[in-house]
Amino acid sequence: MKKKFNKLSKTLQKHIVPERSSKTKGPVTSNVRKSKKPVSSFAELTLKHCNGGATLQAALWLKEHINNGGKVVVTIAGALSSFQVGVTLSELIRQDKVHLVSATAANHEESYYRYVAHSHYAYIPRYTELTPVQEAELRDAGLRRITDTFLPEEESVRIMEPHLLKMWKEAEKNGKRYFPHEYFRRLYSENLIKPDPAANPEDCWTYAAYKKNIPIVIPGFEDSTMGNIFASYTYDGKYRTDKGPRLNQNIMKSGLEYFTYLYDWYVDNSKKSPIAFLQLGGGIAADFPICVVPSIRHDLKKHNVRDWAGFIEIGSSPMSYGSYSGAGGKEKITWDKLSTSSYYQIIQSDVTVVFPWIAAVLLDL
Repeated sequence: MKKKFNKLSKTLQKHIVPERSSKTKGPVTSNVRKSKKPVSSFAELTLKHCNGGATLQAALWLKEHINNGGKVVVTIAGALSSFQVGVTLSELIRQDKVHLVSATAANHEESYYRYVAHSHYAYIPRYTELTPVQEAELRDAGLRRITDTFLPEEESVRIMEPHLLKMWKEAEKNGKRYFPHEYFRRLYSENLIKPDPAANPEDCWTYAAYKKNIPIVIPGFEDSTMGNIFASYTYDGKYRTDKGPRLNQNIMKSGLEYFTYLYDWYVDNSKKSPIAFLQLGGGIAADFPICVVPSIRHDLKKHNVRDWAGFIEIGSSPMSYGSYSGAGGKEKITWDKLSTSSYYQIIQSDVTVVFPWIAAVLLDL
């Protein structure tokens, strides 16, 4: 086999990894360690090929990146907070392995909903077999389905809404403006909400982020339940029929202001630390913050900004005709989001399967 390898160009040879003895744990790579921890050791033994191998390599690269003083931005899409991503993400935050979170507004608020209404959630594992008539039956019963999970609206959204409405009114009265996540954080800081008796507050990633005071970015706040509610309070058009409160939209800082906040955060933090990007799912949560580097470089004309050190995406969106969420790392080079020296890895799989493995390796489990 070695003779065949020698016929290849030196560039191509660098991409090929020869098999190791079956008695040797882990694939051949400079990143692999022989872990003494049971879960990490099992990962090194079993996650060798395809998405499993990509998962291990990504985890080991991230671990080395963090151990060398690097920082990590995590982005959260889909319904991961309803799917309890906080169990793993919150521990990573507590152990200083996550330094900024960009989440869809829905994921952000759903972390709070889990905190206050955990025992009211329910599941329907065979959800793909539901008929349209059964879906309507669930709707009429007030059961809001997210894949296999029912979100308890009355016990979560409607519990938090009065507290947030009071904050919004106070902000308008006092001429103040805040980011969406800053209003939400006051629910913790002012003890306005209590954890569900069946919930473990340590499993809530927004609570962990509040305790650590790490920044959160929520692009597209209006694309969420509480964002819809806020929009309704600001609407005074011809179709407004009730006489409820009216709010000024300006009390809520915008996505543009989140983006300019990222300018400062990225430049300040990348001066001393390379920053990596861990994307859990696709969508705006990831597309929004990754653009900060090319925008600093091309729009602010600050050409000496550090590149993203690495890009790891876990998602099920395929790279196809215009599927932006499935765009690979190489495509991002053309947009100056990554450089040719940036590490990148795409893992085509379910975040709920892959992310716990990566977290386990990072946490030395």
